[in-house]
Amino acid sequence: MDNFKHKKKYGQNFLKDTSIVSRIVSISGITKNDLVLEVGPGKGILTKELAKCSKEVISYEIDEELRLHLDTVKDNFNNIHFIYDDFLNREIKKDIKDITYQNIYFISNVPYYITTPILMKLMDSTIPFQKIIMMVQKEVGERFSAKPKSKNYSSITVYLNYYYDVVKEFNVDRNKFTPSPNVDSCIVSLTRKKKLTPLKNKDYFFQLVRDSFQFKRKNIKNNLKNYDSEIVEEVLIKNGYQLTSRAEELPLDVFIELSNTLLMK
Repeated sequence: MDNFKHKKKYGQNFLKDTSIVSRIVSISGITKNDLVLEVGPGKGILTKELAKCSKEVISYEIDEELRLHLDTVKDNFNNIHFIYDDFLNREIKKDIKDITYQNIYFISNVPYYITTPILMKLMDSTIPFQKIIMMVQKEVGERFSAKPKSKNYSSITVYLNYYYDVVKEFNVDRNKFTPSPNVDSCIVSLTRKKKLTPLKNKDYFFQLVRDSFQFKRKNIKNNLKNYDSEIVEEVLIKNGYQLTSRAEELPLDVFIELSNTLLMK
């Protein structure tokens, strides 16, 4: 692997610090009854530690040139299965259909350029991941875990927080990788909520959220001008906000109430 040429097109920045790997595994809570999915194993530094603690690891790698090295990783474990393909093109349910497990996790140092597509694929799959743990760009992790009234709070924040309790766990310096990326990273964990607040129509809710954040500098009145303004204002005032409030001020429960109330009229 010393002569391996890292490919920028695949976002290949391999984690080299085993202490970071240990911290990732320790916050995961995985057991010997659990299945773990990983994307972009690189040299397999995280894959090996996940295999020690879980029932089985399915790891997706798009770069065929890594097969020779990863085969040597697999030689030492009987519970690692590498799939050499683009994860975004896979049908996850088909890949895991023959495996019995107690809980399923996604734990990965994902290629940063496809962080959001990977996350959306996981959520759209409707697979009940117990926890998703991802190494992401620091600024992306801050956006995922942001609180209302902060500059990083966005539509993706609301979307994720509907399904998961999102926590920015810890930062990872860029020098912990080879080659070093141009940005620092962080670990975020997304723990599936045991109970979701009912939505009358999820597609409508997520469209409402996207529209609310459409123009960040504009207020709710302008961004939701195609919705019933009287109902929007009524819900906002009830919760201590105004039509002149901006989307980043509103917590998740207000967006939910807005969506459900608009659909009642």
